[in-house]
Amino acid sequence: MQTVGIGWQLYALTGSALVLGLVGLVQFVPTVALTLVVGQVADRCDRRLVVVTCEIAQAAGTAALALGSLRGWLERDGILAIIAVLGAARAFENPARAALLPRLVPLAALPRAVASVTSAGQTARIVGPALGGVLYALGPTTLYGIVAALYVLAAALIALVRTAETAAVRPAMTADSLFSGIAFIVRERLLLGLLSLDLFAVLLGGATALLPIYARDILGTGPWGLGLLRAAPACGALVTSVVLTRRPVGRHAGPILIGGVVVFGVATVVFAVSTALPLSLAALAVLGAADLLSVVIRHSLVQMRTPDAMRGRVSAAHSLTTGTSNQLGEFESGLLAALFGPVAAVLIGGFGTIVIAAVWTQRFPELRRFDLEA
Repeated sequence: MQTVGIGWQLYALTGSALVLGLVGLVQFVPTVALTLVVGQVADRCDRRLVVVTCEIAQAAGTAALALGSLRGWLERDGILAIIAVLGAARAFENPARAALLPRLVPLAALPRAVASVTSAGQTARIVGPALGGVLYALGPTTLYGIVAALYVLAAALIALVRTAETAAVRPAMTADSLFSGIAFIVRERLLLGLLSLDLFAVLLGGATALLPIYARDILGTGPWGLGLLRAAPACGALVTSVVLTRRPVGRHAGPILIGGVVVFGVATVVFAVSTALPLSLAALAVLGAADLLSVVIRHSLVQMRTPDAMRGRVSAAHSLTTGTSNQLGEFESGLLAALFGPVAAVLIGGFGTIVIAAVWTQRFPELRRFDLEA
């Protein structure tokens, strides 16, 4: 809901594709700046408390969006500044939340658990954008106010989660400790190939930043159409996540992952050239299904291959790659759209993703043969 509101409000204020790309950039900056710190926080503090605090911080930021919209002083720079604060909160939340999950389920059940958690998240991503598009008709203040209340509710629900903290001695915060998560990934060649593949593939395939342009200028719809476009990838992802909860990926996870990346690129190309809303929705649904497949495999493998005492720092490095790809991908798409137009920008991203998958398959042969079994 928040993403739909911010995207439509910014495009209405500025009419600029580059500004839509800046939404990703201002979230990317705190993610990079805080990476080394957030991993330490996730490993040294109560991970549940970290997540609760971040939810409350996001509630405050969204409430500021509501108040600024109500009073009429919220302009482009103010929105971007608040988005940066929200990005900082998510930078702390994501590693702590990811590292918390292996303490709640047996390691052998982790792929199924990741798929189940993702299924719930994708359901929200279906309902949220569609509902956000409808609620925006009542004004951005109403939309942001409801989102802020939901953040508070989320914080209360997460506070009820109970998990046994391990008694492991927490390492001192040294230079080696700060960089240990990144060093661990560099040493594990399979993880390095996996995360770098996601980084560059999604960096090139960031078409979702341009959805407000496609909705208004190419497909001729309003906020409701933008809501449907936002929800379409989540619909495809939800179907995939439900399947994976029943039939988790085990053997031949590598070829399945690579195939998913290729399908992601092909779906991006189809979306780029589509001028019909049904075809665009179908392409985005396939895109979301393929992306979810790689997300579940990647998250499961990272958690299964990482010792619990290091999961916060490794998850922080993982979040850096995924955050970088998503947020810089939005900026890249906005910049290319400003230079060459939105269709050319998405086409470049789609074909680029396919090329990246082929190159990485040759550069990291480990990606072709790993399994996902405890």
